[in-house]
Amino acid sequence: MTKNIDSTEGKILVEPAKTVSGLSRRKFLNYAGASASLALLAAACKKDDVMNDGVNLGSGDTGILNYAYALEQLEAAFYIQVIKTPYANISADEKSYLTDIRDHEIAHREFFKAALAGSAIPALEVNFTSINFADRTSVLATAKAFEDLGVSAYNGAGQLIVKADYLVLAGKIVSVEARHAALIRDLISNGSFVGNSTDDKIVDANGRDLARTPSEVLAIAGNYIKTKINPSNLPS
Repeated sequence: MTKNIDSTEGKILVEPAKTVSGLSRRKFLNYAGASASLALLAAACKKDDVMNDGVNLGSGDTGILNYAYALEQLEAAFYIQVIKTPYANISADEKSYLTDIRDHEIAHREFFKAALAGSAIPALEVNFTSINFADRTSVLATAKAFEDLGVSAYNGAGQLIVKADYLVLAGKIVSVEARHAALIRDLISNGSFVGNSTDDKIVDANGRDLARTPSEVLAIAGNYIKTKINPSNLPS
């Protein structure tokens, strides 16, 4: 993994890694077979050019995969920075937990990149100037926001996916994102994994996680993604 950092503006340009360190040790996800089949299908779709109206995610299932890929780029970039510059007095356990989450997010990002092949959107530039990476409260609050957003994004996109194999894979990823969300919440306040107040509830009265549409998710994620994204061709 390499990235260019402008320390004066806090902007990070994420460059996809050629290898993912630590994944073979953890054996987080065995995506090889699925990646190959997805890549064959995605390769048939021409990658949308970067236009004045932003990076076009594309249409159909390819567009949804690119939507997920964009979010995984954001999360991976965040946790990479968290581990590169750990907050003050971070405990060994917390650093280990956050390192595992970083590796999961890198695995997700690289999976979508490989699956989309020539149809993948480019690396996105992110802006984390609003985050104080030296402060535990700032880091964990951002992690909570990103994980909750990711879960709601996958939940909202599920109904838009046509191919059953894609839906199965999305289900496997969102369940891991939900584990991340629960862990981060417990690090902030033990026992708060489903929300500790009326305003912070993430599970509804039917015991279901909340869902957001792509437009809702990107409006929030756009606060941290400098690259303009055009979701106009996504299914609805």
